Amino acid sequence: MKKNKVLSLAGLAARAGKIASGEFPVEKAVKAGKGHLVVVAADASDNTKKKFSNMCKYYQVPILFMETKEELGRAVGREFRASIAVLDAGFAEAMLKEVSQQQKKEECVCQK
Repeated sequence: MKKNKVLSLAGLAARAGKIASGEFPVEKAVKAGKGHLVVVAADASDNTKKKFSNMCKYYQVPILFMETKEELGRAVGREFRASIAVLDAGFAEAMLKEVSQQQKKEECVCQK
């Protein structure tokens, strides 16, 4: 899957000041209703994944598990990040659309 475009969009959102990164700022953004999408690193701890999964389910916020903490952090201009929240609906929609398109392409390849 081309996650580079999703990470590029995360980087643009970060430069625009439209993300919260780190466990507590992400939790605060979701609970305040400002988070439109949460991205958690695939190599984050099981406890972190469960915490954000439950929280996003409760607050009805989409969640993605992708890449590593290092790659996610690099995308948003930090060293390591286990989680980010996208605070702009437009960026969140674009990221989800890209993931959806990539999944459809993978399904087509698998069916051939």
